[in-house]
Formats: sequence, C-alpha cells, structure tokens
Amino acid sequence: MESEMNERTCIVTRLGGEPERMIRFVVGPDSTVVPDLKRKLPGRGCWVTAERSLVEKAAAKNLFARSFRQTVIVPPDLADMLDRQLSSAALGALGLARKAGALLTGAAKVDSAIRTNRCLAVLHAGEASADGIRKLAQARHAVEQAGGMPVPAYKLFSEAEMGLALGGTNVIHAAVLAGQTGEMVLKRLDALARFRGASPEHRPSQADSDADPETAKDME
Repeated sequence: MESEMNERTCIVTRLGGEPERMIRFVVGPDSTVVPDLKRKLPGRGCWVTAERSLVEKAAAKNLFARSFRQTVIVPPDLADMLDRQLSSAALGALGLARKAGALLTGAAKVDSAIRTNRCLAVLHAGEASADGIRKLAQARHAVEQAGGMPVPAYKLFSEAEMGLALGGTNVIHAAVLAGQTGEMVLKRLDALARFRGASPEHRPSQADSDADPETAKDME
C-alpha cells in the first residue's frame, strides 16, 4: 500500500490530501465498492475527499469503475452508509469520553468548563434553543477575548442521539474536555462535520459578541 499512500489523490477533484481528510475505498470480493474508514482493508484502494457531495459525484459519474479499471457495484446508499458510519464513530467516541470523565453535560457545567479553559469543543443538540446557544457563544467569546484558545461549537446530533450516546435524557449541551480523549473525540466530530458540509462555528456572531458575556452565568 506504500505506493498508493504516496499517490493519494481524490478521484473527483484530482487533488491530494491528508488521510484524515479523505476516504479510502476498496473493492470487495463481490465487486462492491466498500468504504475503508480505518484505511486497513487489503487490496488496491482509491481515494475521495471526505465530503458527501464528492462521494455522490464519484458514484454518479462512474469514477470508481474508472479508478479500479473494472466493473464495480456502487451501493445506491453509499453516501448514507458513510454518514451512518461516521456518525456512529463520533457518538461512540462521545460515549467513551463520558465514561473517562472527559465530557460534561448541562448548560451550567458547559459554561464553567469554557470559562475555566477546560473545554476543547461544545456540542449543541439539534433541538437546542437559540438563547441557550447564544449564552454559551458569549462564554466562548469572552474566553477568546481574554487570550484563550477558540472553542469550536458543533450541532450534529439530535437530543435523542446525544442522550443515547451519553446515557441520559434531555442532553442539549455538552462540553468535550481537553486531553487525549477529547482530542480523539474532536477528530471524529471534525470528520463527520466535514462530510456533512457542516463546519463548526469557531467564532460567535457579531450580535452575540456585542452582548454582555456575563449573562451566560445566569443559565440554569
């Protein structure tokens, strides 16, 4: 696989990239195109930049067959399959982080983690209120203004998905804490966000920035 790694080029864009930002595919015994997220499956592989639109384009334009130089079967739900796999990997990482004490839930605890520079990333459930998101954005902005590292915020999962992964109910806000486990979680979140084209919010909006950051302390 060494020569393949040296020639890692997206079959859609024809551009190279780091393995963390690409998805490797191989052909299975039944000629079906199989995603190899861990980049360990045997056989000659091809690469696609890890974005849903590019995977869909590779399938629609028959680029997998051209790359492998053979007739292949592309699952009609290939992009959905990848989304499920990436989502499962991210949620699994969140569950491990919770068990390792590297994740906090609840708006007040998340706010405290941000303000004490222990927070690596923030997660909001899809059902999170605009007010709750705004208050935590104020805390993130206050820390950055004081010279702290920017804290990205993600909205990738529903309340039910977060609750199932984290062993609780009504999980609306969560904080991934700094450390080795947190870094692993962040990689999974970034991979899913890139695939969905849902870049994390790294900087609060101007309206949030103009508000009094201390109001975040009033959260329940």
